[in-house]
Amino acid sequence: MNVRFPLYAKILLWFFLNLLILVVGFLGFFKLQLNSAIVTTVHDRLRPIEQLIISELGPAPRSQWDDILKRFSAAYGVKFLLFQNTGKQVAGEKITLPQEVQSQLSQPARRPNGPPEMMAPDDPGRDEFGPDREDRPEAGPGRGPMPRRLPGGAVGIFFAHADGKYWAGLRTRIDRRDLPPAPMTLIAVSSTLSAGGLFVDMRPWALAGVIVVVISALFWFPLIRSVTSSVSKMTKATQSIAAGDFDARVADQRRDELGRLGEAINAMAVRLKGLVSGQKRFLGDTAHELCSPIARIQLHLGILEGTAHAQDKERIDELREEVQQMSALVNELLQFSKASLEPAAVKLQPVRVRTVAEQAARRDSVHGSRINIEVPEDIGVLADPELLGRTIGNLLRNAVRYAGHCGPITISAERTDDVVNIHVRDCGPGVPDESLPQLFDPFYRPEVARDRESGGVGLGLAIVKTCVESCHGMVSCRNLKPGFEVTIQLQAI
Repeated sequence: MNVRFPLYAKILLWFFLNLLILVVGFLGFFKLQLNSAIVTTVHDRLRPIEQLIISELGPAPRSQWDDILKRFSAAYGVKFLLFQNTGKQVAGEKITLPQEVQSQLSQPARRPNGPPEMMAPDDPGRDEFGPDREDRPEAGPGRGPMPRRLPGGAVGIFFAHADGKYWAGLRTRIDRRDLPPAPMTLIAVSSTLSAGGLFVDMRPWALAGVIVVVISALFWFPLIRSVTSSVSKMTKATQSIAAGDFDARVADQRRDELGRLGEAINAMAVRLKGLVSGQKRFLGDTAHELCSPIARIQLHLGILEGTAHAQDKERIDELREEVQQMSALVNELLQFSKASLEPAAVKLQPVRVRTVAEQAARRDSVHGSRINIEVPEDIGVLADPELLGRTIGNLLRNAVRYAGHCGPITISAERTDDVVNIHVRDCGPGVPDESLPQLFDPFYRPEVARDRESGGVGLGLAIVKTCVESCHGMVSCRNLKPGFEVTIQLQAI
């Protein structure tokens, strides 16, 4: 089974594929710039926390440092550790640093997004973290810690991903009388890249992504809606034209390929209407003109039969049968032509379905056939009485001809909302399923032969269709297995 994929879904799929490509490209660019962006973010967000931690560690006894770092770790959702730049742990939960992080500890200080800050080798009075010890203010009660920046305002910071965790380090120092001045690094460890928003806050990126998607959708939606709406209208118009409504038109105000397609569909509908109307008019005129010569032939056959010899009687009877067959064909052509009147020329009026069905049953039933009428008395439709009677009569004749010997023929009707469905059902073998879509086409018959023993010439159901459509209704058929049913749908009263 071939699965249909709507144009609307294809355009949306293409739109989201476009977004996916943009997202992949953005993530690739973000990954290339990730380290630089995170270093800057870590500096801006962790430096104030680092100053708070150092301010508490400075005056506190060494025995309390682990508890202080543990408290800050619980408060911010990351693990804080304090290491000397030699790799020796000073405070915090005992841990072995990955080799990549240890190598970062011995690297020169680095500005965010900048080159390493190298100290002059001829400056013996300075250590890595600030001015000489004699110039530093001493820590003491009321003074607090003395965190220092690097020479020239540089900030010591690094970021690494190792052992499945994310490591951020900030160079710092603690001024205490009981400790020698040694460069240290405060390390923040997290199992996630966001680290609760301290390393990377994904919310602005997610919000930006949502805004991009919404703006893109709002930008694309009018185009998608315009295209799919035009295609939908053209589909409905072409379906109506295929069903015989040649007055269906497509709005062709667009100034693109769809507008040109609409113009072509409208031109095709006008052309088809002219061709079909001309064909119907030709059939009607031809049938009407044939009536007179056929009537004269039948008259002369009657005269000839009265004067012919006995041995010629049989040939005259065969000729009369052929003429009668020709007359029946001409009558069907006339009925088809009359049923093909413009719907505007047909005057619709309230009609009781049971009354019309009973009249058709009396007129078209034959000996040996049984017709059941199961139509409630109160069901009425808006139709032309003559056309509705001709419709039911043709259906009954077809049912009697092909399935009259198989069982009763039933005429039923029911009302659903503002529509009445009239069913004519027989108990015969039905028709081949592949023939159902063509049964209402003029001159179409499922049988290969078209002789008089096999029925008419294929105009009966075509007349039914034109009569029903002239009454602004619809007709359909189906196999019941066993049986065959034709359904007429008309407006209720």
